[in-house]
Amino acid sequence: MEFQELLNKIQQSIDKMDLVSARKYIEGNIEELSANRHKLRRNARELLDFLLSNSGGEAEPLGRQDLHAINIINTYATRFDIRSLKRSVENNPNLLMREDIKYYLNTDAKILLEGMNAIQVS
Repeated sequence: MEFQELLNKIQQSIDKMDLVSARKYIEGNIEELSANRHKLRRNARELLDFLLSNSGGEAEPLGRQDLHAINIINTYATRFDIRSLKRSVENNPNLLMREDIKYYLNTDAKILLEGMNAIQVS
């Protein structure tokens, strides 16, 4: 596949919100796209940056219990139930120490947890 055709396929996938296909195209050609990063549109560049930052494989994927705990934290934050939110933070300290946790939290949870100094959103 030619490089321009690859760019078009990635852009079309992102425009259709088909992130799975876009990710496959990017992962298959990551070195070439990294060298020509400036030719990608903003959303495609952000996806490329995300894939590059998480390609180290250092972080293990979240398990079912971790996702459940995140869902509970998000729910308590949305309801502004500070007491239950604090209890959830105390029960899951290792989960909140992960760097990739900010991608799973909703805006309310990010604001409240950052105010409680439980996480650092940068």
